[in-house]
Amino acid sequence: MIIDQIFTSPGHNYYGHHGQPPDNFPLVETTEIDCVAGRGIRGDRFFDYRDDYKGQVTFFSREVFALMSETFGLTNKSPGVLRRNLIVSGIDLMELIGADFELQGVQFRGTAHCAPCYWMDTAFAPGAEKFLDGRGGLRARILTDGRISLGAARLKILQPAALP
Repeated sequence: MIIDQIFTSPGHNYYGHHGQPPDNFPLVETTEIDCVAGRGIRGDRFFDYRDDYKGQVTFFSREVFALMSETFGLTNKSPGVLRRNLIVSGIDLMELIGADFELQGVQFRGTAHCAPCYWMDTAFAPGAEKFLDGRGGLRARILTDGRISLGAARLKILQPAALP
């Protein structure tokens, strides 16, 4: 697996803005993040959001973004517009739902599909929400403190996902 890009934001542009225009909090692209067990990414909008929040960190597939860009004919957008924290390549993120795993010494629990919302049609292009159905990324809890940085990240499965 490769961590291609890392994003954080100090505030919510879409989340909690139903029926209102989006906010204008900047998206910060960085080379590393500080993960805090049970709390989230230091400096991100979901840090200390709620006890045991299932989306303390979010992952999104570079391959899915490339396919989406090709499908919509858009080459001028960054994966950051989707407001996911870690853009990764070389892994099917859906296989990590329900699994405990480790990247760069930090342990995570894959909690749920990061389902797209109607704001994706505003952030990327009309039809993006439907396109991302079933491939919107992964929500995870942070189980141990540590730093995640750009580059190679050997995926170590600690506890496989339970069979359905």
